[in-house]
Amino acid sequence: MSFEDVFGAAPDVIAAAPGRVNLIGEHVDYSDGFVLPFAISNRTTVAIKKRNDNKIRLASAQRQSSIFETTIDDLQPGADGKWERYPLGVVWALGIKAGLDIYVDGRVPLGAGLSSSAALECSIATALNELFDLNLDVRDLARATQKAENDYVGMPCGIMDQSISLMGKSGHALLLDCRDLSTKLVPMDLASSGLELLIIDTQAHHALIDGGYAERRAACESAASKLGKSMRELTFAELEANKSKLTETEYRRAHHAVTEIARVLDCVQALEAKDFVRVGKLINQSHFSLRDDYNVSCPELDVAVDASLSAGALGSRMVGGGFGGSAIALVNRADIEKTKSAVTKAFIEKGFKAPRFFESLPSEGAEIL
Repeated sequence: MSFEDVFGAAPDVIAAAPGRVNLIGEHVDYSDGFVLPFAISNRTTVAIKKRNDNKIRLASAQRQSSIFETTIDDLQPGADGKWERYPLGVVWALGIKAGLDIYVDGRVPLGAGLSSSAALECSIATALNELFDLNLDVRDLARATQKAENDYVGMPCGIMDQSISLMGKSGHALLLDCRDLSTKLVPMDLASSGLELLIIDTQAHHALIDGGYAERRAACESAASKLGKSMRELTFAELEANKSKLTETEYRRAHHAVTEIARVLDCVQALEAKDFVRVGKLINQSHFSLRDDYNVSCPELDVAVDASLSAGALGSRMVGGGFGGSAIALVNRADIEKTKSAVTKAFIEKGFKAPRFFESLPSEGAEIL
């Protein structure tokens, strides 16, 4: 099926945006921290055509049996719904007042922690920016798509996923300062060192809107309020000196945030020096912190990480919001199949659903096609 098949005419604009993997810097984007994601090759493509009325019609290549219909006047933040809330939220956040026909082809695995939602939002935003001559830059679009997810969908995410989907560059990770959205491209040349980044989809699919994500963000904000500093500004020594002011949960959440922000900056230095042994150690430390301080891992993610390390990976960790989704493993190219076999064997022994594997080099961000 295509746009023409569904709507009987050609689209006015086609755009695409990628999912992402965050090399390191998890659950710190909403604490004004630093993150180090890269765009992956899996992308969501959207085709859009203006209408002469205020009707919005949405169709998806992955859901060919139905067309969702609403109107511009009926867009309501917090309304019940499913996948359609994400594109509708972007239409709302950008203040679009014209009717639209929208066709979505999403090729970022759902529920795998690879930010399929941001890929959808950013492809829509990129297309609408072109179609309506909004002249917004990528930072404006990142803020608008975050607003769509925060205020329309009701998911209190940070801005990392939308930023890397819009700003990604081939061959690079992106050091993103989540306070002001300033960026620095960091070369990530794994191939010349004989390495690859293996993505392990545990198929323990997650749903972050269930409150677990919001609880952790609230704990960090409460700790910041009690200590008078954001996690970005707080040093480890200050956190330890003021531990008694926090609940045990607040302390553990803050401990992760403060140490994770430091690990991101250390990882940039290690990548620039091509010290991939150091990169691997930092990735491991990130997983242990997410597992023990932030409590967002799950048995499938832990098994994937442990099996990868046992097979010789330099580093491995869960990625994304957690509670399921994917892990990454930094491995020697010669050990890819060995690592896949070790993870698969460990999953079988635990009675888990078989994992999926794929590899991706750092890729380009959103674009008009």
